[in-house]
Amino acid sequence: MVFNKYFVLISIIIPTFNECEYIESLISSIFKYQKGAIEVIVCDGGSSDDTRSIAKSAGAEVFISPQKGRASQMNYGASKASGDVLYFVHADVKLHPDFEKDIYQAIEDGFSIGCYRYQFDSRLLLLKINAFFTRFDWIWCRGGDQTLFIPKNCFEQIGGFNNDFKIMEDYDLIVRAKKVFKFKIIPKNVIVSARKYDTNSYLKVQLANLKIMRMWKKGVSQSEMVDTYQKLLDYR
Repeated sequence: MVFNKYFVLISIIIPTFNECEYIESLISSIFKYQKGAIEVIVCDGGSSDDTRSIAKSAGAEVFISPQKGRASQMNYGASKASGDVLYFVHADVKLHPDFEKDIYQAIEDGFSIGCYRYQFDSRLLLLKINAFFTRFDWIWCRGGDQTLFIPKNCFEQIGGFNNDFKIMEDYDLIVRAKKVFKFKIIPKNVIVSARKYDTNSYLKVQLANLKIMRMWKKGVSQSEMVDTYQKLLDYR
């Protein structure tokens, strides 16, 4: 399918929960980088801070999801989207200025789902090593922080995110999508917050990620994975 950037709408969907520190900067940068047709949809999980009012003032359409959790919030945002292409973005990520052009090009080249590489907003060498591996097409190198684009019809074809997932929802969607569509890793970086590592430590986060990845591959229940993750890390 060939897309014309002036007529194809990209719906940028941002799941939020108490993200007032980051949301205005992200939305403002999106409109600053904008070249074609876009809409910004913030789907909130019941924030107790000013996330929703800040997002609305910055120019986003704001919805409150009937169910809290990134999978449910992103699905609800997708249901409200008018765009031909969905672009799922976490609130604490800084997008690449070329995101529109890159997404159009990837789809024109035959890729129906994809993401960016990333780098952290940190000078820590170990995090630079982590980021280096995001150029490889290995599932353990993926994650929602890398942002994720997919045409809306393809998203609907695979059933969207699994609403039952409270963790690893992005990995699950990518695995299902790659059985049907070609996957593209755009060779440019988005900037990811290192706040999880700052709050805990590099070693604690790595061990927690490894534990959860193993549990997910074994088919452990979502409730057990969420409980384990919360015990291992101090993170939201």
